[in-house]
Amino acid sequence: MTHPFSGAGVALITPFNKDQSIDYHALEKLIEDQINGGIDYLVSLGTTGETPALSEEEKKEIIRFTIEKNAGRLKLVLGMGGNNTLGLVQTIEKTDFKGIDAILSVTPYYNKPTQEGIFQHFKAVVDACPIPVILYNIPGRTGINMEAETTLRIANLSEKVIAIKEASGDLGQFAKIIKEAPDYFKVISGDDGLTLPSIAIGTIGVISVLANALPEKLSQLTHAALKGDMETATQLHLQLNEMLKLLFKEGNPAGVKALMEILGKLSNQLRLPLVSVSASTYQQLDAELKKVK
Repeated sequence: MTHPFSGAGVALITPFNKDQSIDYHALEKLIEDQINGGIDYLVSLGTTGETPALSEEEKKEIIRFTIEKNAGRLKLVLGMGGNNTLGLVQTIEKTDFKGIDAILSVTPYYNKPTQEGIFQHFKAVVDACPIPVILYNIPGRTGINMEAETTLRIANLSEKVIAIKEASGDLGQFAKIIKEAPDYFKVISGDDGLTLPSIAIGTIGVISVLANALPEKLSQLTHAALKGDMETATQLHLQLNEMLKLLFKEGNPAGVKALMEILGKLSNQLRLPLVSVSASTYQQLDAELKKVK
């Protein structure tokens, strides 16, 4: 049985107008580009969406708009995490999940909980959530690594816990989870640059940043690797390698928004405390794009 989130997912950016309001016209076009570009599912209100800089009303409107424009064509994952477990559980209990296929829930940040604290946090989330849960481990942002043993412990709580977006960058950690997880639980790469090597050891795909700008390239790479066409996947991986380095050189989503402006898809606007990439990186992205288009 194919996992519901196998393949290429996209962590959607939030486009802004020059006055810092949300650019819903660009968001609608972005959704259409993903569908037409072969992406398998959408992830809304994750890190790449600058969610910490959005108001609660904006977040509600973005997800409502995304559900409406997607119209059930692709599976849709909602970013729903936090470092206040009680508050997160209460939010989950009040949420209407119609049109949402799963939540993506990041490990608690800033508080720096122990592994037992991380387990108890996710146990509360899983108990409260009526739809499937994808865990999200990104120690570079949260300040804490969810160790493989903790991930496996959470995975075995319930068949509702269906996957982890693993962004530790540690392929050894990937491998331990893949080897020891229950059949219903899979690993998804959280790093574009590890899409190919992680699929080679058993992940089911990637939740990508680059796909916002180049959905066709990213979906082709992912699908070729999953089909065992390593020649095509390797060619695409090498073609995109330098672009990916530049994309994250000055943080995410600054790099991908610059790239999307170069492509004419939106205005290169971020909300503070994030700022646009430097002129030098912008020029390098422009030059590299000419090589991969």
